[in-house]
Amino acid sequence: MKALTLTAPGKVEIVSIDKPKIDKGQVLVKIKSAALNKRDQFIREGKYPNIQLNCVLGSDGAGVVEGLGDGVSKSWKGKSVVINPNQHWGNGEVQSRDYSILGMPTHGTFAEYVVVNVDRLVVKPEHLTYEEAAAMPLGGVTAYRACFHHGNIKKGENVLISGFGGGVAQFAFQFAKAVGANVYVTSSDQSKMDQAVQLGASAAYNYKEKDWFKKVWQTKGGFDVVIDSAGGDQINDFIKIMKPGGRIVFYGATNGLPTTLDLYRMFWNQIKLQGSTMGSDKEFEQMIKFVEKHKIKPIIAGVKPFEKIVSAFDELASNKKTGKIIVNL
Repeated sequence: MKALTLTAPGKVEIVSIDKPKIDKGQVLVKIKSAALNKRDQFIREGKYPNIQLNCVLGSDGAGVVEGLGDGVSKSWKGKSVVINPNQHWGNGEVQSRDYSILGMPTHGTFAEYVVVNVDRLVVKPEHLTYEEAAAMPLGGVTAYRACFHHGNIKKGENVLISGFGGGVAQFAFQFAKAVGANVYVTSSDQSKMDQAVQLGASAAYNYKEKDWFKKVWQTKGGFDVVIDSAGGDQINDFIKIMKPGGRIVFYGATNGLPTTLDLYRMFWNQIKLQGSTMGSDKEFEQMIKFVEKHKIKPIIAGVKPFEKIVSAFDELASNKKTGKIIVNL
């Protein structure tokens, strides 16, 4: 079967490998669509822990169950499914020490077939195409946990989503809108800001403008929640625009560490700074139900045939598009 693997440091290639075998409690899924994540590009660039060569990449996928292992209900045969990329989250509030994500070191979804445990499956929501369903797992569950487990976003609250255009950010935007929050975004790209406003953002701000946060504070009265992916010194800008008791939730640190941290404002205004990553199996199921209830559809930046997946990696790295890049198998 066709699969995309990391064949050498910095190099991904489509190769031919054996079709995976099914063990007890597992299912064979024929992948219809898969989605790229920044994680895949980080692996390609050697910026991810425990990298193993010749591993099939890909965490996000949707398809049809074609094979059943012993102990698996026959009702799964032929089902259209979305795959939960969590591996060994455990039963705790946070992930276990054994936790990993599908697609490294376990063979992932950038292949014609993938074998997963049957408890990794949820039925695909009917309102989603395979392309849309494939876009949901990694970004969707990360956004869901950040928004509701840590952010506790509620109707009527002011919410700021930084870096609109990324996969998690677009889901956080849609999820916050779905519960009736007043949602604002930041970006450095005017087209992305315009798109956010067209999709219902209350306003969009260019974070590269000097003192952009001052205008936000003066006109909007502050934020209850900020959902951020970048970290760095802009954390201090967020601290300045929070309401007392506000929550800053960050699920990444692409800008690195802040050189300073405004602890004075933080303790005086009792602001929470909370890290977040992925989400539990329970939250994954809750996210899919939430998407189904609110008929949420992800923003798709483009759909390519699997043969073009290497060029799709290059597009992902450029950060020029809004939404998810999908490949069809």
